[in-house]
Amino acid sequence: MRNIVAMLVGRALEGDTNAASIVLSKVLPSVKAQAEKVNFEFDSTAPISEQVAQVLDAIAAGAVAPDVGRLIIDSIKSLADVRASEELEARISALEEKQG
Repeated sequence: MRNIVAMLVGRALEGDTNAASIVLSKVLPSVKAQAEKVNFEFDSTAPISEQVAQVLDAIAAGAVAPDVGRLIIDSIKSLADVRASEELEARISALEEKQG
């Protein structure tokens, strides 16, 4: 094992990009993309359309990067979908109770 590692390091130092890639992938941790933290005026109790408009306003004002704004809007949509499912489940349960 040590001979293989020594050979890879040697080839990497000689300019072999494949060997360098292998060595670096084992030595350096993977860099994962991370969205930046943002701070802008947001009312989570507002209707969904107003929440999305708030995000779009923040993007237009330069307070939020467009890609981060897209993530926020996608999150708002996901939460709206969950809430809609919960409301539908509650309505179905109420109808089933009513019918006995």
